This record gives sequence, structure tokens and C-alpha cells, in this order.
Amino acid sequence: MRGKAAPKRSILPDGKYSNLEVAKFINYLMSDGKKATSEKIVYSAFDLITAKKLDALEVFDNALKKVSPTLEVKSRRVGGANYQIPIPVRNERRMYLACKWIIDSARAKKGRPMHEKLAEELMAAAEGTGDAFKKKSEVQRMADANKAFAHFAR
Repeated sequence: MRGKAAPKRSILPDGKYSNLEVAKFINYLMSDGKKATSEKIVYSAFDLITAKKLDALEVFDNALKKVSPTLEVKSRRVGGANYQIPIPVRNERRMYLACKWIIDSARAKKGRPMHEKLAEELMAAAEGTGDAFKKKSEVQRMADANKAFAHFAR
């Protein structure tokens, strides 16, 4: 490893809800530096959730909790063979993966505005259904199937 590790940057909470997780989610959703656009999308999605008589922040937190993985597999070469080794997921990565899976599954749906797709995916994830939750279940299942190789982890 060359040089020293980059300093950890702290981000400010978002303007509307004063929540750090929402601010991180907005940053993950942002593309080409268009933060105002991603803020509009997230806040519109939260407004749609609120219109269905649900607390938007509660739905968001539940969705992140349900979609966050505890284990994932990493490929490791041992003696000429590649093994999928289950490893625990750090908290920052857990948050990142949950957000990424929710955003990717919302983007995969076609034919409607992004804020509608995002609101639908967040509500589905909070209930334990939807594509993002399926992805998490798939990753957990892979990790459970490869428990026998856990002794190869450092």
C-alpha cells in the first residue's frame, strides 16, 4: 500500500429531515454531480410515501434495516482453487450495499418517473419484499451455502 489512507470525510445532514442517512442516500443516488436533482427525487418519493399515510423516515429506516446484509462472500484463491468465503460486512459497507440495491432495483423498473419507482421500492423493502430484498436474500444464501470455507478467511 503506497502513501497514507485518505482522510474520512464527514458529510452534513440533509436540509429537510436533518438526517445523515438520508444525506448519504441522496449522495448515492446522485449522478454527474446533480445533487439538486437527486434531492428532488428523494424528497418527492418521501412525499409519495407520506401521502399513503406512512411515516417516510420510518419506512426509509425499516427498508435499510431489512435490506442490509450481515454476511457476503469474497472470492479467495487457495492452492489453485477459488473459494467463495463468507465474511461479515462492516457497517459502512452494509449501508452502502442496502442503498445501492434499493437504487438499482428502482432504476431497473421502466415506464414511470424515478421518484415513484423509488417510493415503491422503499415501501416494498420495508415490508420485506421487492427486488432489493431478494438481492439481500440471495447474498445471504450464498454466504450460508459456503459456511464450510469460513476457515480460509483471515
